[in-house]
Amino acid sequence: MATQMFEGKGHAAVYQKYRFAPGKELKQTILSYLREKKAIPAELAVDVGCGSGQGTEFLGEHFKKVVGTDISEAQIQEANENPGMPNISYLACPAEELPFQDGSVDVLTSFTAAHWFDIEKFMKEAERVLKPGGCVAISTYTLDMSVRYGDCSEKVTKVFREGWDQLLKYSHGKVKYVLDDYKTIFEALPFPDKKRVTDIYDPIPMTVEGVVGYMESTSSYQTFKRSDPKTATSLLQETEKRMLETMGVSSRETPVDFLVRHVCVLGCK
Repeated sequence: MATQMFEGKGHAAVYQKYRFAPGKELKQTILSYLREKKAIPAELAVDVGCGSGQGTEFLGEHFKKVVGTDISEAQIQEANENPGMPNISYLACPAEELPFQDGSVDVLTSFTAAHWFDIEKFMKEAERVLKPGGCVAISTYTLDMSVRYGDCSEKVTKVFREGWDQLLKYSHGKVKYVLDDYKTIFEALPFPDKKRVTDIYDPIPMTVEGVVGYMESTSSYQTFKRSDPKTATSLLQETEKRMLETMGVSSRETPVDFLVRHVCVLGCK
């Protein structure tokens, strides 16, 4: 069964507020592949491990019907409380037990979630629900992130990474799938027609508050917070303070670019 790391209502609210939607380059990579395989336009796309719906919204622009699924009731509640496009709906269920008929889904996606699944069971389920010729797009952003702000990008990234490295000490074992650039997930995909793209770079427009909020939304931070709430809170406050000082600004609303690298596993049944 999937590993459940995003269950609490408080965590789901932070996740909804600070997690970012797929960037332009990732979206183009996925759409180009789906067009190449003639998988769009199509009737039904299912976004598995949708969280509060950041990636699901993007699919709504390209499919007649989109269903976002997540094992966390709190995440689904957050998604439903933020009304999006009328062709999108959300439901709570495990990634390994999708409530769709055999061969009924045109496209199956998962954004920064598949490493939490039971990979073997999820792949069998993907094969079951996809139509012949249906496609999967399974992506994640990696851990090598940086912050861009004028001529002090290198210094402010160093401050961010020092805080980030503290959080990574509390990472769950399943983060190993992210560290290997989803190679294991690619190899588990049961379709011979598949490829893995590992060099997709997207600058995500954010603020200093948003970068620190992203740190707060991670499973690593939530684990740290349960273990030592005072030190965890202090780490975020200190990281924000040092970032602002390094940038020479006082407002946490100061815009920055958050540069992320995505990897994406693409396949056609």
